[in-house]
Amino acid sequence: MNLTFLILGCVVPGLMTGVGAIPIFFAKDVSQKGLDILLAAAAGVMLAATCFSLVIPSLEIANGTMGVVSTGLGIFFGALLLDLIDKFAPHEHLIDNRHEGANVKNLSKMWLFVIAIAIHNFPEGLATGVSFGGENVANGLSVALGISLQNMPEGLAVALALVREGYTRKKAFAIASLTGLVEPIGAFLGVGLVSIFSATLGFILALAGGAMLFVISDEIIPETHNNGYEREATYGVVFGFILMMFLDTLI
Repeated sequence: MNLTFLILGCVVPGLMTGVGAIPIFFAKDVSQKGLDILLAAAAGVMLAATCFSLVIPSLEIANGTMGVVSTGLGIFFGALLLDLIDKFAPHEHLIDNRHEGANVKNLSKMWLFVIAIAIHNFPEGLATGVSFGGENVANGLSVALGISLQNMPEGLAVALALVREGYTRKKAFAIASLTGLVEPIGAFLGVGLVSIFSATLGFILALAGGAMLFVISDEIIPETHNNGYEREATYGVVFGFILMMFLDTLI
């Protein structure tokens, strides 16, 4: 695979977090309802990318009963990995301001936000890198596109949350942009994992898928269903899933 193409595919999705935060300079505020729908649609995009670009390819790589077992184990351990990180890494949830992890009191609110988004973004970067590392360019492009779409409303949500906490718009934009830089790290780690352990590509794809599923179910959907707009957010998930399904099919 062309090195430049690979680098762009792994880096650009992370930059989209900053692109999504740009409206912070023009919009006085975004309604909670609108933000919940956007984030829910992002969850739908992530869910479709997990299904069509990670789990299904994992099943196709290793056919038969053992292939299903390998994929199932990969999904489970991917979710378990994120669960452990979520339990022990200090962070603060963006919407409901819940504190989790060890040594929470020793860090500023800004760093708690940043760590929360880093936990959120890492599996997305890992998924992108694993997809490209499998030498399936179309699959890598599909995941990269899906993650890019998902990162834009997330970037805006981070910036808005920071402004509401008293940060200037410039500082909120800078922090939101920087949180996206975790994804290229995860992406290149994913490429390296596939290169080193190529025989276990199916398992690694499922591992990334499990990590994504954990983030969707434990973080994004609960946060978008916590403000009285559950039905609208549900349709947001459905719309995001359909959008990514079409994009995945076209690519």
